[in-house]
Amino acid sequence: MNVTEAVTTRRSIRAFLDTPVEFETIRRVMDTARWAASGCNYQPWEATILTGQPLKDLQAKITTTPPQEAEYDWTAPGNVDCYKERLNGVSRGMFGAMGIAREDKEGRMKAMARNATSFGAPALLLCYFPRFMKEAQWSDTGMWLQTVALLLREEGLDSCYQEFMALYANVIRDFLGLDHEKTMFFCGMAIGYRDPEAPVNNFERERVPLEEHVHFMGWEEAKATA
Repeated sequence: MNVTEAVTTRRSIRAFLDTPVEFETIRRVMDTARWAASGCNYQPWEATILTGQPLKDLQAKITTTPPQEAEYDWTAPGNVDCYKERLNGVSRGMFGAMGIAREDKEGRMKAMARNATSFGAPALLLCYFPRFMKEAQWSDTGMWLQTVALLLREEGLDSCYQEFMALYANVIRDFLGLDHEKTMFFCGMAIGYRDPEAPVNNFERERVPLEEHVHFMGWEEAKATA
């Protein structure tokens, strides 16, 4: 699989097979992902990857604990019309694929509750870093997570980023033995093999046209002088 194939076939998987993920495979992915770019080579990211009984134990705690208020805000863009429409678009596709009507609030809540068990994924990456890291290092961590996701695709694996897990940051820090004052919990990443038959894994995804977010300057002149 080349990079283009990895990018275009990566999607947020919300229904996984129960096929185990081999340790050597996940270790190879994480070892290669060390080469992701980071400003000043700080490499701010840290992670713990769970499977088996430890994963079940954490999920038991999450499903029996009320969510906390998240320590960072990922919802703010939803207050701006163009971004709200992008959110609504993916919601229509996802819930429509599952046959859940817009007015079915209970059905939607049940579907969203599957975040707590990472949609049945057999492995879960938990990402965190020291609290003193600033915006640039958050960006670096995102680049690392994207690198992990693309390397997983190369191995035939799939993933789903889970900012949802930030609602259980205290539970997760306690479970991992992390200092609450010194450690910022960022997100989870469900890892496993997608269920190819699940409608929620197959709805049409939308992306805005290139011209809406990338602009080119100087290229016409460059062509004329080439």
